[in-house]
Parts: sequence; structure tokens; C-alpha cells
Amino acid sequence: MEKRTALVAGATGLTGSHLIKFLCNNEAYEKVTIIVRQAVSYSHPKLTIKIKNLDQVKTNDFKGVDDFFCCLGSTMKKAGSKEAFEQVDLLAPVQMGKHAQAQGAKHMLVISAMGANLNSSIYYNRIKGKMEEQVSKLQLPQVSIFRPSLLMGDRQEFRLGERFGSIFMKVLKSSFIGPLKKYRAIEAQQVAFAMMQKALSMQSKSVSIYESEEIQEIK
Repeated sequence: MEKRTALVAGATGLTGSHLIKFLCNNEAYEKVTIIVRQAVSYSHPKLTIKIKNLDQVKTNDFKGVDDFFCCLGSTMKKAGSKEAFEQVDLLAPVQMGKHAQAQGAKHMLVISAMGANLNSSIYYNRIKGKMEEQVSKLQLPQVSIFRPSLLMGDRQEFRLGERFGSIFMKVLKSSFIGPLKKYRAIEAQQVAFAMMQKALSMQSKSVSIYESEEIQEIK
């Protein structure tokens, strides 16, 4: 099997931190590059670390990349303004996708959110919907979009709303059955694993969208 190369944006986040470990420990990948704003503690012989801000990322950073994994995501509280939020959750993923396209990448895999909708009355969902629409139009052989429900796991940063939400979801997990199953909270580690698995498997469509309940089932 031909060895693959991966680039991960958002590698220090809840999902991205799991993803880089999966990729580095998978024999299918010979090189894993991450773009981060500050040094990370994780190290591996396959891992290359590029320290730069999102607006410093260039097309050349994607040279030789087969699979581009975008795990970028923020909150309005953390970003501080709509403009800053959109830079992380909309503009950066789309621009990086264009860089990947220009360098001949085969697959872009990006985390969106459950409820993403271009026409949503909810600002967060609307921005995620815009991002999905724009990356779907890129001229890449494959684009995979993941729409997880509330992510569970140990974050480096504390998000009070998510902490309470995670506890609430765990208590009520058994109640989310049938049509409600998609609302179950999901482990970030499972999302990361699902992204890698889909990168390594052939997809029947050029653009694939995976809802949270589908992500839960990927083994």
C-alpha cells in the first residue's frame, strides 16, 4: 500500500489531539504535519510541527499532502467577536481547503456541527452551514464533513456550558433512542477515529456528510 501524508489544522483541540495520535500510530501514514500556534507536548517520529497563526498559512504548507484534516473550531466567547469567530470557523477552513486543492490533495475531512444549515436562524449553525457549502464546492476529489453532537472529553480549556451539557447528556443517554439518537453526546476520540477511517476508505460520493449517529457507528 502506498504510504500517505496528512496535515492537521486544529491539532491542539479536543478532537485534533486524538486524531494526530491515531494518524501517527497508523502504518498507512508515513508523515503527519500539524499547524499550531504554539508548541505541543506530543512527539512522534512521523510528526512535523509548524508553528504559525492561521493567517500565516500558505499554499506551500500543503505540498505533498494527501489528506487534509480540519479540526478548527471556536466559540463566540473565546473568539470575542463575530469577525474573529468567522475567521476560525469559516474563513480558515475554506482558505486551507483551497491551499490543499492547489497542491493536489486527495481528501479534505472537516468537522462541522450538528444542525449546520446555511439558512438557519441560529448564527453558529448558519456559519457552519456556510463553511460546509464553500468547502463542498472545492475541486477536491473527496470532501468529508462530520457533524458531531456535543463533544465529550477532557479539554485543555474550560467551557462551562459544555461541561454541564456533557453531564446532562450522559445522564439522559439511554433516553436518546430512535430519531433522538443523533442528539447523543459523542466522544471526541470517536470523531477522530471516524475521520481517519473515512480517509483510508474509498467513498462513493465526492462530498459525504456524516451525522453524529453515523459517526458513532464507524469502526
